[in-house]
Amino acid sequence: MQTLYEWDFNHRSQKLGELIEQNIRDNRIETDINFVEDLVRGVTKNLEEIDKIIEKYAPEWPIDKVTIIDRNILRLGIYEMKIEKQAPPKVIINEAIEMAKTFGGESSGKFVNGVLGAVFNDLNDSNK
Repeated sequence: MQTLYEWDFNHRSQKLGELIEQNIRDNRIETDINFVEDLVRGVTKNLEEIDKIIEKYAPEWPIDKVTIIDRNILRLGIYEMKIEKQAPPKVIINEAIEMAKTFGGESSGKFVNGVLGAVFNDLNDSNK
């Protein structure tokens, strides 16, 4: 999430590979580096599709008006739920809400929950 935030904050001008390596090194991340890189590259590769989904489920909030932190938490959550599909959606939503509460503003948790909850409900409806 930090890499996506930084990349987005700097108007997507930084090279992703360098930014990923820098954040892993600076934060002493001990997770599978390939996992981190796959998430970041997956989100950025599917950015247009993901942002359209955010705009669909948060129509009052144009994508450039959603805070950078909330926008990138939503991007990660939507990528994991709709494209990657490796983890259970409820786990993804809970992790996204916790990130939003920790790093976002006062209403970030509710906002992220509302958007990802609506995405999840539509996924369930389409699987019936």
